[in-house]
Amino acid sequence: MDDLYHPRILELAADMPHVGRLNAPDGVSTKVSRVCGSVVTVELNLKDGVVSAIAVHPKACALGQAATAVLAMHALGATPKEIRDARDGMRAMLKDGAAPPSGRFWELRHLEGVKDYPPRHASTMLAFDAAVEALEKAQAHAV
Repeated sequence: MDDLYHPRILELAADMPHVGRLNAPDGVSTKVSRVCGSVVTVELNLKDGVVSAIAVHPKACALGQAATAVLAMHALGATPKEIRDARDGMRAMLKDGAAPPSGRFWELRHLEGVKDYPPRHASTMLAFDAAVEALEKAQAHAV
């Protein structure tokens, strides 16, 4: 279990930016892990094809909080494709043993140890699953 809760995971979980709510989000999504009950809500705005504002509201374990922190730290200025690619890369890392995501969301590599604990996959994925759904709603709202 030490590989799960190493110091950087705990730092990320404890120092999360953009916690709260947006006044008028373009897209909102809440995801819940049926395994552990963790909940993460992501609200965001898009402008000129990139995330211009984000707010996160996590009630999750340290792993879910760490993933949420990585999202919140690096989402501003990200394209929807970058966020989808990070989500897909993290899922491949956890389920298939693929290399960790790189680029703007490179700190997801700190969650690589979760791959050996399948019951923790869902809570670790919550923030990025919610972000992708919020993006889809924001893009539909813009049309």
